[in-house]
Amino acid sequence: MTPSHTDPLPRFPFEAATALEPPAEWAEFREKCPVARVALASGDEAALITRYDDVKTVLSDPRFTRPSAGDNAARVADTESGGVFNSEMAAVLPQHGEAHLKWRRLLGKWFTAKRMAALRPGMAAMAEQLVDEMVAKGAPGDLKAGLAFPLPVWVICDMLGVPDTDRDRFAHWSDVMLSMTRYTQAEFDAAQAEFGRYMGGHIAGKRAEPGEDILSALIAEGVDWSDAMLTATGIGLLIAGHETTANMIAKMVAMLLADRSRWEQLLADPSLVRTAVEESLRVDANAGVGMQRYITEDFEVGGTVLPGGTTAMCSMAAANRDERAFEDAGAMDLTRSPNPHLAFGAGAHACLGQPLARTELQVVLEVLLRKLPALELAVPADELRRVEGLAVGGLRELPVRW
Repeated sequence: MTPSHTDPLPRFPFEAATALEPPAEWAEFREKCPVARVALASGDEAALITRYDDVKTVLSDPRFTRPSAGDNAARVADTESGGVFNSEMAAVLPQHGEAHLKWRRLLGKWFTAKRMAALRPGMAAMAEQLVDEMVAKGAPGDLKAGLAFPLPVWVICDMLGVPDTDRDRFAHWSDVMLSMTRYTQAEFDAAQAEFGRYMGGHIAGKRAEPGEDILSALIAEGVDWSDAMLTATGIGLLIAGHETTANMIAKMVAMLLADRSRWEQLLADPSLVRTAVEESLRVDANAGVGMQRYITEDFEVGGTVLPGGTTAMCSMAAANRDERAFEDAGAMDLTRSPNPHLAFGAGAHACLGQPLARTELQVVLEVLLRKLPALELAVPADELRRVEGLAVGGLRELPVRW
């Protein structure tokens, strides 16, 4: 599996035959070459990590950091603007060490189980309203456009005290900043500047007239953050808080409807919603490029020494199908528990908003099971189309009928 120095390196990310199936290479690399040399779309070389224990080790070890501008890290794509990874936001926010932990602790108070429980009724009401609007338009409908996308935007706008009437602009800015290949550097710079101006104005407004939202609370608590830091935090939460979850809602529903026995199992026992959400996160085969990490010293993982200056690509989605970590890992088992998947990463950079994402996924599923029990795909599962060139994987649309 390891190519010789004369052979071209395998290209990563790998192509999959359909939007919901994993590339065959994941299993091959896990078995034969768990730490592999691969070429990214840019032509730059990286180490691809695919086994569960190895991915968890790399993500949890503080010697691996997010690549920064000073590192000679591999670029994911040659036409990329660098996306959100090379943005001013990434440069302003603390990326590691005590400053990063302090930043997470301050924000983490907004993502507690107690706060999520308080948000649930409003989320459910909004989800029901969106389903009603979709039904009123008639079948077939696009569940991504009708429900999966607007709900997380509404929720995160509410948490940040931002008018959700501006959500189309956020959607565009997020799309540009999460794209790896679809926009030029000039387009990225323009989107980042517009988003920064908007969020800067929003923060000035919150200083003058505080509300019941995260940014107002940070200002009121006297956090010694510059406007640049508050702006970057607001942008980071808006991007992370809607695009990934919107895509995951659509993929979860698609997976559950692709084999209708799964949907029937949930209709028969709605108490399985929580474990079904976790299993959907685990078996997501369209998860994007994974996590990029950079090491400045030699490091051994999976029996291979990575030399200092290596860029490691951690494929959480491949690791989540590792038979060493999960029994019958290729099967979707809606009752699986415990389920220590790596969909939200691990270590100091594990997804801060995972309680929010989990709550949104659970609420959407509960509402759909209750209001649209006859829900089904309007096209064969293997005809679903994936979004190309995005840092996080997704479906272009999710055609359904009911």
